[in-house]
Amino acid sequence: MDGIDVALLTTDGHRRVKPGAWMTVPYRDDLRSRLARLVAAPDTADPHTLIEMSAAITDAHAEAVQGFLARHFLDARRIDLVGFHGHTISHRPDLGITRQIGDGARLAAALGIDVVDDFRSADVAAGGQGAPLAPLYHAALAAYLPRPLAVLNIGGVANVTLIDGETLLAFDTGPGNGLVDDWVARHTGLPYDADGRLAASGQVAEAALERLLDNPYFALDPPKSLDRHSFSPAAADGLSPADGAATLTVFTAETVARALDHLPARPRRWLVTGGGRHNRFLMALLRARLGVPVEPVESVGWQGDALEAQAFAYLAVRSLRGLPLSLPGTTGTPLPTRGGVLHRKPEQPAPAAARQVQA
Repeated sequence: MDGIDVALLTTDGHRRVKPGAWMTVPYRDDLRSRLARLVAAPDTADPHTLIEMSAAITDAHAEAVQGFLARHFLDARRIDLVGFHGHTISHRPDLGITRQIGDGARLAAALGIDVVDDFRSADVAAGGQGAPLAPLYHAALAAYLPRPLAVLNIGGVANVTLIDGETLLAFDTGPGNGLVDDWVARHTGLPYDADGRLAASGQVAEAALERLLDNPYFALDPPKSLDRHSFSPAAADGLSPADGAATLTVFTAETVARALDHLPARPRRWLVTGGGRHNRFLMALLRARLGVPVEPVESVGWQGDALEAQAFAYLAVRSLRGLPLSLPGTTGTPLPTRGGVLHRKPEQPAPAAARQVQA
């Protein structure tokens, strides 16, 4: 809920991927607050609120794209397609539910560019988890890197992609930054623990950590996925701000380490993307627990802050070409599954002279 990532990608939806410029546009404070309230209680939102928020999110994305094009002196007519993920407000694949707000038709009309949205619904309807969806893009980027390779994305939830020959396996490992972000915001008023400094100053409460780890999710075989609110920081209640941050950060690292039990091959290297790669304390914990090189994706020339936006540009092209967005090994869908919904830009009216000739 920090903002909108915009990234330019040239791709054929297969192995050809050429990343371009990117930027992040923070949400306005009022929009972020309204979005946070909706995400915290999506089931109680009235229809008017959902419609209003969908329009507001869409318009914020339109402004972000228009600002990006202006900054880089790009004509919208040079852009073939926009991949628009929207914002997830509820993800319960166990109930056959995944919900992202955002209006692809409204965005296509605002930008004058074709838009693909609704990337997850088809996968969930087919019996998949609907997440994670970036693994096919990770595999395209990693085509020439040594394997087995793990790509770890630490966002609100953390997920791993194992790339090993023809094997592509992906699943959510557990919490990412979400729990500790919420803890730090509640106890310090800051949006996150910069560099993990607060956590590094605290002591881990072993009893609280054990309660957090005592969750049947970690024993489940992948593919599997989580909602951002699948875990609660309540186990850390009563701890000091520093001790709570330490305990929750170690919890994230420990759940990543436990994911090794579900990987058919031990990765030779872990590449980390998402906001969590900026947390020095968390990265140090991961190196200690995983026992192999753990590096930010920038170490191989990838653009970590743009990676998710690039992934949905890539998936939009795959959707347009009728290619699968998910595989049995990435989301648990029974078969490779296509997805996405195409919204064509509005047709421009013909010039007056042309209309007269046609008439």
